[in-house]
Amino acid sequence: MSERERDLDGPSMDFLPLLLLLLLVFLGLGSSEAGDLELLMSFKRSLPNPQVLQNWDPSQNPCSFEGVSCKAGRVAVVGLRSLLLSADFHSVSSYLLNLGSLEILSLRSVNLTGNISAAASRCGSQLAVLDLAGNALRGAVADVFNLAAACSGLRSLNLSGNSVGIPPAGKKTTFGSGGFSVELLDLSYNKISGEADLRWLLSSLGLLRQLDLSGNRLTGGIPAMSTCSGLQHLDLSANELAGVIGVGVFGGCRSLGYLNLSANHFTGTLPSDLFSCSSLASLSLSNNNFSGEFPFETLVSSMPKLDTLELSFNNFSGPFPDAVSKLSMLELLDLSSNGFSGSIPSALCQSYETSLKELYLQNNQFTGRIPESLSNCSKLVSLDLSFNYLSGAIPATLGSLSSLRDLIMWQNLLEGEIPPQLSNIRSLENLILDNNGLTGSIPAGLSSCTDLNWISLSSNHLNGPIPSWIGRLGNLAILKLGNNSFSGPIPPELGECKSLIWLDLNNNQLNGTIPAALARQSGNIAVGLVTGKRYVYLRNDGSSECRGSGNLLEFAGIRPEDLNRLPSWRFCNFTRVYMGSTQYTFNNNGSMIFLDLSYNQLVGDIPRQLGSMYYLMILNLGHNMLSGPIPSDLGSLHYVGVLDLSHNALEGPIPSSFSGLSMLSEIDLSNNKLNGTIPELGQLATFPRYRYEYNSGLCGFPLPSCGESANGTSSSERRRSRGGRGSLAGSLAMGLLFSLFCIFGVIIIAVETRKRKRKKENNNSSRDFYIGGDSRSHSGTANSNWKLTGTEAMSINLATFEKPLRKLTFADLLEATNGFHDDSLIGSGGFGDVYKAQLKDGSVVAIKKLIHVSGQGDREFMAEMETIGKIKHRNLVPLLGYCKVGEERLLVYEYMKYGSLEDVLHDRKKAGIKLNWAARRKIAVGAARGLAFLHHNCIPHIIHRDMKSSNVLLDENLEARVSDFGMARLMSAMDTHLSVSTLAGTPGYVPPEYYQSFRCTTKGDVYSYGVVLLELLTGRQPTDSSDFGDNNLVGWVKQHSKLRISDVFDPELVKEDPNLELELLEHLKIACACLDDRPLRRPTMLKVMAMFKEIQAGSTVDSTTSAPTASVDETFGVVDMSLKEGKEEKD
Repeated sequence: MSERERDLDGPSMDFLPLLLLLLLVFLGLGSSEAGDLELLMSFKRSLPNPQVLQNWDPSQNPCSFEGVSCKAGRVAVVGLRSLLLSADFHSVSSYLLNLGSLEILSLRSVNLTGNISAAASRCGSQLAVLDLAGNALRGAVADVFNLAAACSGLRSLNLSGNSVGIPPAGKKTTFGSGGFSVELLDLSYNKISGEADLRWLLSSLGLLRQLDLSGNRLTGGIPAMSTCSGLQHLDLSANELAGVIGVGVFGGCRSLGYLNLSANHFTGTLPSDLFSCSSLASLSLSNNNFSGEFPFETLVSSMPKLDTLELSFNNFSGPFPDAVSKLSMLELLDLSSNGFSGSIPSALCQSYETSLKELYLQNNQFTGRIPESLSNCSKLVSLDLSFNYLSGAIPATLGSLSSLRDLIMWQNLLEGEIPPQLSNIRSLENLILDNNGLTGSIPAGLSSCTDLNWISLSSNHLNGPIPSWIGRLGNLAILKLGNNSFSGPIPPELGECKSLIWLDLNNNQLNGTIPAALARQSGNIAVGLVTGKRYVYLRNDGSSECRGSGNLLEFAGIRPEDLNRLPSWRFCNFTRVYMGSTQYTFNNNGSMIFLDLSYNQLVGDIPRQLGSMYYLMILNLGHNMLSGPIPSDLGSLHYVGVLDLSHNALEGPIPSSFSGLSMLSEIDLSNNKLNGTIPELGQLATFPRYRYEYNSGLCGFPLPSCGESANGTSSSERRRSRGGRGSLAGSLAMGLLFSLFCIFGVIIIAVETRKRKRKKENNNSSRDFYIGGDSRSHSGTANSNWKLTGTEAMSINLATFEKPLRKLTFADLLEATNGFHDDSLIGSGGFGDVYKAQLKDGSVVAIKKLIHVSGQGDREFMAEMETIGKIKHRNLVPLLGYCKVGEERLLVYEYMKYGSLEDVLHDRKKAGIKLNWAARRKIAVGAARGLAFLHHNCIPHIIHRDMKSSNVLLDENLEARVSDFGMARLMSAMDTHLSVSTLAGTPGYVPPEYYQSFRCTTKGDVYSYGVVLLELLTGRQPTDSSDFGDNNLVGWVKQHSKLRISDVFDPELVKEDPNLELELLEHLKIACACLDDRPLRRPTMLKVMAMFKEIQAGSTVDSTTSAPTASVDETFGVVDMSLKEGKEEKD
């Protein structure tokens, strides 16, 4: 090569490294941006439904993607909250955590599943915030450590609301090593458990400043935290921690500013080193069992920065000293439900610069007067002094608290007038002063407090008229003025209160007529402003000692067991006590739910417009001077449970429309001038006679039949008017009857003697046992509760609805069950035991022995049985007969060969049968058809109240038969001592609204049916701690609905035919519709039947699939959807 050539070639070779370097830089930049795009698109492709991220288009710049933000052209933030991603964590770690410039990744509530592991990823050092809360991630805390260690720059890690566990004790992994630099760790509401687990975690705090372990399952005590010098926030609330907190636990936590130990089981006194945490701003110790005198003086001197002190629901005692006033930064002070005593310190809020906003002192032993100095708490929003022994007048100076919303002082010894100055508090929402000794009238100035939501002034000595300006309070939801001395008419303007749901004016001196305008707001009430407030409702039994239908009390911060401090608790007979949080079931179409105007001096007619109060549950107009007929419009009150029109001067018949009041648990029409026949249809005939007595012309069951009385006179009065001739004729007739009875008695005794001789060996021992004979000869396995008091019970006949059973007696039932021997016992439930009985003709029946219910008479029982016995449908278990022997009540039912669905599904060894999908589908439809018949074809409609799989029985053809319908109504007919939970369902099946209200509805049955349908689909029981922990089947399915919903199905169904999944999903949709938390959005059972029919019409599954694995020669064809079945129908 020539020199020239070398010169030409030389420079190009010298520049080659530089060109290569420039090319690499160019390619490197491009590959980083392209790498971000490829990782994002790979994550999208990994989703079960990539269309969730529809605008993630590979042809677009990733910085324009939904939920993506960039910095300097690189992806820096990915935030995809509350989307249905249903991704596995492996995809997150493989793709999103590999984004080199990512600083924040938030995937909160996006249905992530899988195990937390960093094995597939090495996070870039830029990632500072990782939020994976509200998903279904699993794994040990060791996995959390590995994840955090892989992301060396991570500062905040939120895994709350997942299923994170804890590593085995002794596993040597510690926070703070290996690059772990997390400062904020949130593991709240996971499944961390055990005493050793907490010790392992707290010994490895490292650089952590905030640690949240609330809502887990931690047990034992709190170990000493030797490495907590940097810890600023520690939340251990809502666990199972217990015992005395030892000295030395908090000794090293000098930087701790927030400590929450509430809702555990700690006992004893507080450790002294707790007060060395001088930086504490918030201390929450509520809902434990701490005791002893609380060291306020020490707290004040050692924690000057405290702004929140919560000590409620403990057993602290001692005085409330003036020293607390020195905590100038204190905003919230809650001492409720303890044993504090003495006076409220007069020095409280002595400084005008005080920060106090919330003061809760309810349910203690405070005495003395309310200090005037409280008026200096200028920022006070909530003041609750209820359930103490405070006396004197309400300070007028409280009217200067311009920010006050809640003024609650009920159940004290307060006296004097309600200060007019309170009208200066324009922000006032809740004025609750019940159960005091207040006098005077309602201050007129309160009309300017337009935000008032709850006015409760009952059980005082207030007088004067009820102000008409109350009608202008558009937000007023609860008005309680009962048990006072108010006089004058009821203001018609109350009908203008567009939010009023509770009006209690009972036991006053009100006169005039009931304004028809009260119903003016019906159908217009929206979701109320009292939703979520704590309350207790004490329902009266209607006796004169306890006037009115009951008492609604604001109940926040008060122990239920302390209700016995109420005077009315000692003097009144409460039939039920309801507790919970207020909740509405209507939306923009509501009406009043409680109206009590009893014990006044009201006159005139009952306005028919009251019948438009569709949601009314309690209507009490008793003990007035009302006249005229009972409006038939009241029959439209389909939700009414208590109806009291007694002690008036009402005339005419009981409206036939009352037959449709299917929700009634109490009615009283006594002491009026009613006439005519008590309607036979519906529930009216099931109530005791004293609910109708003292009506001159009223007749029909439960009163004497109309043929037994003439012109309204009683049979006893008519007998007295007949004179001596009638008496003589009666005596002769009685003598003749007595002679005949003697003759028949001799014959019967002779016949029975011969029978007993023939059966002595077989029946004597069991018979002797039941009539109080020597039971020592008995095997000892018969139910001892069945011992009777005399031989006459043996011959009591069985009342029957079927011809083959007409001649049965109690003795026959004894023989058929071998003396109700335990060998004949086939089941037990909430309403009694069930025995299998083989009759003489070889037929088999089931006999239910009901539990004892005090106070229920023969007529009430028989009336209810006559009603139930008339109900016939092929998907209902028919009642064949009944009898009452002493205190015992027996029901005879058709025997169901395969027992209950509960046994067949969940105890296959006992049932000896396996259900395939075709069988389960048939059972689901059959049970729905039976329930729909009760809801829609019976007049009045029947609410089951305890729908569950154990009340779905299977006959020899595996046809579903709903049982125990009418049982809950029978048990509650006399409003017995049984609890609401007993009457209104079984745990796991109870709809959420039943916990807030005593009202049972058809939509509640629909919810319970939805649970049964879930059982058929999942093969799981409604409540099983091994499957769901503290959750239940409904919660578990709803949780999976956000993940892989197909995982909920019974594996045996999926194994049976993989192509079934689509049909199973369609049935799951029906179940979920039935399980809607809002009752009004649940379908009716007719709609459920229609949905089944739609599935069947479009189903690709062979509808002639053979029967389940059992010796049953049966095939399942197209399911009959008809409901028009009557008494005489033959299967």
